[in-house]
Amino acid sequence: MVKKNVCEIYCYDDQKVDRIQKELKMIDISIMNQLFKAIADENRAKIIFALCKDDELCVCDIANIIGSTIANTSHHLRTLQKQKAVKFRKEGKFMFYSLKDEYIRQLMLIALDHNKEVEVNV
Repeated sequence: MVKKNVCEIYCYDDQKVDRIQKELKMIDISIMNQLFKAIADENRAKIIFALCKDDELCVCDIANIIGSTIANTSHHLRTLQKQKAVKFRKEGKFMFYSLKDEYIRQLMLIALDHNKEVEVNV
């Protein structure tokens, strides 16, 4: 007999469900969803990691770090910029990117810590 990871009877806590549903209606969870989608791509995650390690990098540096072309790297950076994960500044002919804010750095560091914890407990 296979055990399923579900309740054996259908029953829920009205108060908890109502409270959490009200809170969900007050926030725009789709913004968070879009950010996580943006950094779910391996190359974009590498870019975020690189920007955690150095406050500011030019597109050429980032392309070499992640082992990608300038065009592909620029595409990923535009996606991250649209999702407000990175910001940029232009200096002459160079484009420099950095993390939009400290929260993005914290998300990456927490994810890395979580990954280490999972590996230790396997």
